Amino acid sequence: MATDDAAKPASHALVTGVVVFYLVAALGMVMANKWVLNTTEAPLFFLWTQLMIAVVLFVASDMMRLLPDRLTFKPEISKGLIPMIGLNIVGLSFSNYTLKYVDASFYQVARGLVLPFTVATSFVVLHSRPSLRILIACTVVTLGFFIGVFLDGTSVSILGVAFGVASSVITATHSVVIKQSLSVVDGSALLLSWYTNLWSAIILLPLCVLFGEGAGIMALFGGDTAANKDGSMSALSTFLWGSMITGILGFLMSIASLLSIKVTSPITHMVSSAVRGVAASLLGVWLFHDVITTGRASSIATILLGSFYYTWVKHQESQKPNLAAGGAYERVKMEDVESGKEYKPK
Repeated sequence: MATDDAAKPASHALVTGVVVFYLVAALGMVMANKWVLNTTEAPLFFLWTQLMIAVVLFVASDMMRLLPDRLTFKPEISKGLIPMIGLNIVGLSFSNYTLKYVDASFYQVARGLVLPFTVATSFVVLHSRPSLRILIACTVVTLGFFIGVFLDGTSVSILGVAFGVASSVITATHSVVIKQSLSVVDGSALLLSWYTNLWSAIILLPLCVLFGEGAGIMALFGGDTAANKDGSMSALSTFLWGSMITGILGFLMSIASLLSIKVTSPITHMVSSAVRGVAASLLGVWLFHDVITTGRASSIATILLGSFYYTWVKHQESQKPNLAAGGAYERVKMEDVESGKEYKPK
């Protein structure tokens, strides 16, 4: 029998705090990434610095006993997490390349097929058959993607769109692999994040050289560190500040997902997704002078509409078995809704 504390809903202040943090952190990650990627030819090295900052913060927090679980380094665990680590490296790399080649306001469109690919992957791998309403939601999202890419009329980078589609496929596969990976670390999201960040940083460094970023790295650290004549930061200063900001945000998001992500419901996250999508477009216009055409705005709105409908349908479908048993529906984790992962009531 569940305890009173377990059944007690989270306070409005806690829910609001979690939603606001994720909204600000996610926007900060995208904008800071784009800020740096506009000035560097070494996107993989930039990703490596982010991961290393997160690893250092993990170690420092563990030494100060600030984490609920002690960090470990066991070969058998590392071996069991090979698929997760590989997908993390490829997924983050493709995501960075997407953001490098497309506008910040178009990033959501370029990666707009995450939901359809997630539903398809769940069907193929987990044999989870989607309902008709889920298929309708995926169709709406796919339509929004094609509106933004082919019907907008604004010139877009085909390479950026290709990286966005590939990133969507990896994210969809990641949502399936994460369940198996959690079983390797006894369900500890903290340890999963620790091992993933650590090994991704170790493996990514030689890949930077292998993929030809050596010259870009040398140019970055060999350039002038003084501010430009127009008052803007130098490339190196932008790189260092951007790495610090995104590395810290990434670490804090990992901790927040462990400690308080359970307090959000699908409907709450649906609203925050809408705000984040619109805010990202507006920030792209303000910070990077992106152009939001009618077609691009229609594309973003259509993708959001399909995603909202999917979230609402999953909320309704997850409610039915529990209501039939006379209980309240179980809250769904924010990251499950974000990734489109199949929700199965207990």
